Amino acid sequence: MYWLWMFVIGLLVGIVAKFLMPGRDPGGFIVTGLLGIGGMFVGGFLSNLVFGTGAIGGPIQPSGFIGGVIGALILLAIYRAVKRRA
Repeated sequence: MYWLWMFVIGLLVGIVAKFLMPGRDPGGFIVTGLLGIGGMFVGGFLSNLVFGTGAIGGPIQPSGFIGGVIGALILLAIYRAVKRRA
């Protein structure tokens, strides 16, 4: 059940990231979810580096959601750069 919940939250994070960074994306529903999930991990990692806080597997908090969106934006920019070259 945890993985399903994580995918749903990751999908929301991915949708918000794609909304904040408009343009043509070479990905669909699954890629959006994967970018969101990856963004949550990247955001948590960056939060742990900067603030020394981070509870992997903890409850979803607004600050974690915002960090996830920032991480998803970073991953989306990298994804677009890689797909543009291919």
